[in-house]
Amino acid sequence: MRKTASASAGASELFQLLRDGQPRTRSELADLVGAARSTVALRLDALMELGLVGPVDDAVSTGGRPSARVALQTETRVVLGVDIGASHLHVGLTDLSGTSLADTLRDGLLVSAGPQTVLDAVVELGTGLLAETGRSAADLLAVGVGLPGPVEHSTGRPINPPIMPGWHGFDVPGYLHEHFGVPVLVDNDVNVMSMGEREAAWPDVENLIFVKVATGIGAGIICNGKLLRGADGVAGDIGHIRVSGGGEQLCRCGNFGCLEALASGPAVALKLRDAGYEAEGSRDVVQLVSQGNREALRAVRQAGRDVGEVLSACLSMMNPAVIVIGGSMALTGEHFIAGVREAVYSRSMPLATQHLQIVQSASGLDAGMLGAGMLALHHALSPESVDGMLAARVG
Repeated sequence: MRKTASASAGASELFQLLRDGQPRTRSELADLVGAARSTVALRLDALMELGLVGPVDDAVSTGGRPSARVALQTETRVVLGVDIGASHLHVGLTDLSGTSLADTLRDGLLVSAGPQTVLDAVVELGTGLLAETGRSAADLLAVGVGLPGPVEHSTGRPINPPIMPGWHGFDVPGYLHEHFGVPVLVDNDVNVMSMGEREAAWPDVENLIFVKVATGIGAGIICNGKLLRGADGVAGDIGHIRVSGGGEQLCRCGNFGCLEALASGPAVALKLRDAGYEAEGSRDVVQLVSQGNREALRAVRQAGRDVGEVLSACLSMMNPAVIVIGGSMALTGEHFIAGVREAVYSRSMPLATQHLQIVQSASGLDAGMLGAGMLALHHALSPESVDGMLAARVG
């Protein structure tokens, strides 16, 4: 038991070196951590028992017996990413390299149906994906969840979410933990999407704003390489900033002239209905734009300008290198983004925009699911989590 505990003591540090996926020999690892090869071998044995690392093809020998190399085992364990939207549920299984293995979408599932209905569907779809890929609950390390409303980061509980009746204070992590038996991480959906987008398309960018424009409007802020949540977890709630041309348009938050009341998918659809067109939400807006409907093009361009007006203020505050536009309204393509660019470049100082890129999301509607997977993955492979797995093994 003493030998096993000693091996576990430094195994987490060793694992963090191997997270980059680069195969290394025991000698190389011993040099990197400053430990004897015998000690490194014990630590590797502990990690191999957890299925986190394993042997790969032998390294090139300089004479004598080839040195066996070890590396991160990306396919033995998995995490689950869950994107809960206003009217959809997207669940995906991801390996330890962040590669999506399988995913499934349930459209038309309203978040307003309540936490138990929605989370039972998460359990159903997640269990189905594990079976589909030939895995069991024992292979699952963590679950990440994005919710379309404010979340208290320390507890993972929704806090007065405006479009989620019955969810306030609900123990989402506890409910899912009862079913999956692993740690469950919960965050606001836009924060999760910003993590997924950065991981997929902008891994070297330190300062980025991801803007989701759909049923609601929000922003995920990456500042100096880290997600900015703010003191109470509501950083990036730009949908309820007043727009100069907002007038007396009532927002669901109770205030007037909010960005969300002017530029969200439902808000643009309302304008088109008032103009005599059949449009109930973002999808109808996107369809009218794809058909070249002039009124839809005009409304979408103006919605982009409204979003750009708010982003120009954000630009002066944090000077991002990239602004990514995502969510269902981003599917209108350059029509919406052109409006954003028009407002941002006309209202911002040239120094702040000289290198700025304003682009459509590369992850598209998968950003939330992928980001939730990354949320789970970063937790599952953290030193604290690996230490916990090793301690449980020793016990």
